[in-house]
Amino acid sequence: MAIQLTEYQDLLEDLGEQAGEVLEATWHEAVRVFSPRGLQAYLEGAAGLKSLGRGTDLVISFIESAHLVAKEIGEQAVPELLSTAIKMYSRTSAEVLSLVFSTASTAANRLGELDLFKAYLSLLDNLVGKAPRAVRPFLENLNVLLGQLTLGGLRRWIAWGISAYRNDFAAQADYFSLNSEQAKAVLQQEQRGVLFVNIQRRLNMYLRSLWGRDFFLRSTSGDFETREGYRPYIEHYFIHLPDAFDDYTPDDAEAVSGMDVYRASAAHAAAHIVFSHYDTQADDLSNLQKLMIGVIEDARVEALVVRSFPGMKQLWINLLPADTAPNEGLQPILDRLARALLDEDYIDSHPLVTQARDAMASANDRLQEPELAREVGLNLAEQVIAQGIPLNTRTDQYSSPYRDDNRCLWQSPDFVEAGHELLPGESQQVRKYVSIMEMINEVEVESAGDDAEEIWVLETELFPYEDEGVSYNEMEGKEPISSPIHYHEWDYQTQLERPNWVTLLEKRPKMGNPDDIEAILERHKPLVRRLKSLIEAVQPQGVIRQRKVEDGDEIDLGAAIDAMVDIRRGVQPDPRISIRTTLQVRDLSVLLLIDLSESTNDPLPESRSAVSTVDLAGVDSAAGEATIDEVTILDLSREAAILMADAMDKIGDPFAIHGFDSNGRHDVEYYRYKDFDEPYDEEVKAHLAGMTGQLSTRMGAAMRHAGSLMMQHASSKKILFVLTDGEPADNDVQDPQYLRFDTKKAVEELARNHINTFCITLDPYADEYVSRIFGAKNFLVLDHVSRLPEKLPELYLSLTK
Repeated sequence: MAIQLTEYQDLLEDLGEQAGEVLEATWHEAVRVFSPRGLQAYLEGAAGLKSLGRGTDLVISFIESAHLVAKEIGEQAVPELLSTAIKMYSRTSAEVLSLVFSTASTAANRLGELDLFKAYLSLLDNLVGKAPRAVRPFLENLNVLLGQLTLGGLRRWIAWGISAYRNDFAAQADYFSLNSEQAKAVLQQEQRGVLFVNIQRRLNMYLRSLWGRDFFLRSTSGDFETREGYRPYIEHYFIHLPDAFDDYTPDDAEAVSGMDVYRASAAHAAAHIVFSHYDTQADDLSNLQKLMIGVIEDARVEALVVRSFPGMKQLWINLLPADTAPNEGLQPILDRLARALLDEDYIDSHPLVTQARDAMASANDRLQEPELAREVGLNLAEQVIAQGIPLNTRTDQYSSPYRDDNRCLWQSPDFVEAGHELLPGESQQVRKYVSIMEMINEVEVESAGDDAEEIWVLETELFPYEDEGVSYNEMEGKEPISSPIHYHEWDYQTQLERPNWVTLLEKRPKMGNPDDIEAILERHKPLVRRLKSLIEAVQPQGVIRQRKVEDGDEIDLGAAIDAMVDIRRGVQPDPRISIRTTLQVRDLSVLLLIDLSESTNDPLPESRSAVSTVDLAGVDSAAGEATIDEVTILDLSREAAILMADAMDKIGDPFAIHGFDSNGRHDVEYYRYKDFDEPYDEEVKAHLAGMTGQLSTRMGAAMRHAGSLMMQHASSKKILFVLTDGEPADNDVQDPQYLRFDTKKAVEELARNHINTFCITLDPYADEYVSRIFGAKNFLVLDHVSRLPEKLPELYLSLTK
């Protein structure tokens, strides 16, 4: 539910008239970027700064800048910014703290990552401690500095100024104001060729033009002198590139611009994502074997890219040295191998180079096979050992800057850090379907846990020898978990899809008492009777005879006689004397997707439950008012689903009823209470009676899964109804706009597949976002929640006529 500023009237009064007016002016933007929890922290932060008693300007600068920082790198950055300002509170003036807040959005925009922003705040705190007089001129020139320096370069530029002018305050002020020649000289020295933040969008478009798909790029920072942290890498489907690249000048070739280094590096990493696969047997390999397999895999994917884009070959060759001098160690041999496997004109007589070239040439028709790299790489590793070439795991890697460290070959994309508890569906297990004799005689560990390597499945229930009508599954079994289904998710800030970002698990619905469903229908008898007349008015199926048409299949004798009479009377006759016969087919399928988040367990607010239940259920109004406080949003959602299912079943439209909740991106739970090909019987009613609410609302993934199920059912018209009590949200997403834009993208994807979506929301503040997600005419905000059982089936009948 959205937070309204009117709920914080006391806080507005405490902030004062000027700060309160600024807060009201920025509130609309703040609501768009902050989650409800983030808004709460935002307001508490403003109140906390006011309580410091350092003036109104400090509070106003925070109010004006916090939502801009959150928009750039997420709302998690705002508490970090506030915490840093409070630590600096006793060491600098309120004017400097105001400048910290007002320049924070510039730093967030230029750095683009939360971790880099945290490092910047730490750098700022260090500067206040060592040179407090330098902070103001430094912040006043922050835009210029971050426009030319990486974060590492900025740190070294600051360190030089502090060291050189520790006791000369006038010279220190000139240095950090960029007024001294020394400051400009050090700035020139630390300046790098091309900054990632300046060309990230161009790289995204470059990769999209090559592959026709999106890739997710991030910057990584490190120490430029040691190159540590500057090696590109791929992790969790993200391509991590250095935050800067200088022009590269090999000894034997012309200089390559930093922009071309970025293109080469991004294209090579993208080739790995497209063509490479995680090696499930990587734990059995030594460091040397991994290194040589990586060399061959790099050559394999580049050869596949060159087949489609021949121009890429010269770009990569320009970045590979061609030095054949007999240097010691394995590192120069790696460079020679890389050049030889890409450039057929390169001449090198080293035995390893010759063996690798011959192996790849003979396997030219097998380049599509990922196993090729392992096969050739293991043979090369044996030759390295046979020739006694020493291996230094720290230094033996390519000297060329564009190739990544190949960790994507050895680390699963779904790798979970140590100490992190695995979520359902993340462990890789083998499900083996066996006969009853295998199950009885060959099962090894009957009491194996969830981490078992194999799960044996029997087609039928297994009962103990002393058959009491209760199976082992009923006595000891656990609720089965479906195979995980992965869906992409849309990141509105980068305008890219995050591939395989969300894991959805289908769960078996709990069983309830079907008699509860019959009680609901009995309680709503007046509404059922009213819906019956609407159902009968729905356009019927079968042969339809349409009278009074000019061009029909047969003559309407009555209309023809009337026309002849009019002619005899000298009156203009009605030319519509035909009957047209048409076959009317109601080819429609409907899926009702219900939000089952924790908030659906909330009772109806008094202000929204004041409607008498006489109109809905035909019961005494006093009795209705006595019990309505006990009704939850989930109860009304269940009643609405039942009445809608009853209407659809009577009409004969194929329909399905599903529900969802979520516990982070790794665990979106999806329940199928009724499917299209399933009869609306006692079992379905029992499933609906057992419906429960828990966790959060990751709506986009659930809608994509519902759409994929609807695509499997053939019909000319498909409608997806989404019933929810709030906006999309999840416990691992702090930016409220993120899931809103992802849900909007899901709606667009469904529309391209000819699936119409309509949202019924119970959030009274949904006008702020729902029209932007579903479209101006594709939603209904229900102000009186208690009317949901009445409105939903009527809405269905009106939309499907």
